[in-house]
Amino acid sequence: MNSWREKILNELIPGVTRLTLVVDPDGLIFEEEIMEEIRARGFELIEYSENITYRYEFESKYRTLWDQNEPVDLVVVVKTDENSLLTLPYDILEASRKLFFRLGDVFPDLSYSVMSALDRSDFNSLFDAHKRYVLGPLGENATKDFVLRHVFEFAAEMINDSSDLLRFLLRKHYKGQHLPALLNIRCIELLRNNSVFDEWPLEAILADRDAFFTFLQERWPLFIDRKLSSTYITSHEAQAEYNMTIEGIVDLPFDHQDIRVYLDNMFTEGLLNAIYHEEADNAADGSWYKVGLITDRMADKAKRLTKLIDRLNTLFPSKDAKHNEWLNYARIWAELTVLRYEQHAVSDQDLADAIFKLQHTIDCHFSNWLARRYASLINLPPVPPVALHQIPRFLSRKIETNGTVKVAMIVIDGLSLDQWLILEDELQLQKQNLVIRDSVIFAWIPTVTSVSRQAAFSGKAPSLFPDSIYTTDKDGAQWTRFWADQGLNEYEVVYKRGLGEGSLDNLNEALSHPQVKIVGLVIDKVDKIMHGMELGMAGMHNQVRQWAQQSYLSDLIDLLLDKQYLLLLTSDHGNIEAKGFGVPKEGVLAEKRGERVRVYSDHLLRSMNKTGYEETIEWPCIGLPSTYLPLIAGNRYAFVSEGKTIVGHGGLSIEEIIVPLIEIERKH
Repeated sequence: MNSWREKILNELIPGVTRLTLVVDPDGLIFEEEIMEEIRARGFELIEYSENITYRYEFESKYRTLWDQNEPVDLVVVVKTDENSLLTLPYDILEASRKLFFRLGDVFPDLSYSVMSALDRSDFNSLFDAHKRYVLGPLGENATKDFVLRHVFEFAAEMINDSSDLLRFLLRKHYKGQHLPALLNIRCIELLRNNSVFDEWPLEAILADRDAFFTFLQERWPLFIDRKLSSTYITSHEAQAEYNMTIEGIVDLPFDHQDIRVYLDNMFTEGLLNAIYHEEADNAADGSWYKVGLITDRMADKAKRLTKLIDRLNTLFPSKDAKHNEWLNYARIWAELTVLRYEQHAVSDQDLADAIFKLQHTIDCHFSNWLARRYASLINLPPVPPVALHQIPRFLSRKIETNGTVKVAMIVIDGLSLDQWLILEDELQLQKQNLVIRDSVIFAWIPTVTSVSRQAAFSGKAPSLFPDSIYTTDKDGAQWTRFWADQGLNEYEVVYKRGLGEGSLDNLNEALSHPQVKIVGLVIDKVDKIMHGMELGMAGMHNQVRQWAQQSYLSDLIDLLLDKQYLLLLTSDHGNIEAKGFGVPKEGVLAEKRGERVRVYSDHLLRSMNKTGYEETIEWPCIGLPSTYLPLIAGNRYAFVSEGKTIVGHGGLSIEEIIVPLIEIERKH
């Protein structure tokens, strides 16, 4: 086999039978490329979790198609072992062709406990290495070492000094590589055999990406001092003088040629922050470390914008990109967007033209990628969550792991990733004791509140709440119902919406009940700002910053952390600046008439109203009810008067779809 995927794909041949039951305890079939290929072959796929949900989806969609003699091949996936098959409905067992996919059959010589902990995206390089080097069964530690070497480029015998170790850590965290806990432990065990690394806080910075960046940021001022000043203090003195919160080695080899390239990119992309220094003007022209120094603020912004444009052009995801590539790309684009709309940041027309060209390219490629991969990514495993409807399940697993934990989810309606960066800046100014762990997640398409926010609170795909898909009034009931299904009582669950300004007294009272364990909150202030915005995205950013400075959000975070909640913050969709290309004269034919999306209940009606609006996309019913048919405005257009500029949502842009997913806690 040329790929580990062939083991699965060779079994799935269209036209053999209309119902295939796949027993897949390791979730192999949900890997992105496998899902895409299965759908390309004409298969539809359902994951069987419990009978009521399965019955609804099967009877409302597939049974009807079969009764109409439509040639639809259905794959029902059961993520359990074959011993549990007898719990399935009789008609599935009786009528289906049965397939069994196991991780041990794909990698028979490697330890199952290690392999099951890996992300499926790691299997490509591992499969090639397995074919070339493995000649017999490997034990657990041998498998760990094999995986570390061939997937994560970690070989203990090649890491002999601080520059070797720092280079490995930079590569790992810059790429966003996730090592399972058992591989982190093995890494530390091997590194601790070398006394050179005794001062390194490996337990803190190897697994935790944010802690590693904090570790670097705290040591950068010391490095600059030693570059620009004649004074020299000891490592022990530096720990206290520079207020380092992560203990350990303080003098890092930032000057090493293999380290500099990472630092340049990290300062450009906002992973590290440039600092003021009283001797900054004495830094020689062309000094590499000036990227981490603030000198001329306006000139620095222009240089950083230019570098960000170059980085984004260099890093552009391919048409076959994995979802993580677009998630990482969106974060860098958000950094550029914040800088772009700061006052006077883009005064050079060539720079403005380069940003506009890049934006257009991103829009085209991202919407094309979504058309291919969106159906696959919303079915990916929920740890970590990839799409909004997976968040409740993710939180539920936190509770399963620790039965005493309380969880709170804040959804800021309409908050884009770039606007989150503005909020984050203000939060860190107001509350310097916060640990903020940034990640991102996909919203639902179309990116409207009644679809995407309801998915976040219900834990379901929108196809499973067709009766409420046009309203925003059912989030609380959906939130309570999800947690009731997890065994919690109604009085243990709180839901509040309409937050964002005023007093927190009523919320504090609701949270004071000793049995409350689950909290869902909706802040709609940003959405209100957006729908009243007349000054474009620059005005949007300005008003979001002004709201953040009023401290409502930081006070709310304090309230929840004081009450010992595990706190997650996200958004249901982002927003963009869009230009009107006219309003369809459709009367009451559209079920929903948004600025970036219209929704129809009939394919013919949608096609009729697309006429005259070539810059629109007939989005398929991926995870949506069969009668919910979006017509989406493309290329940053909107269904408003021609030439009018609005800030809106509902479409397929990277800003509307990739939104923040943030964990917040206090420093210990």
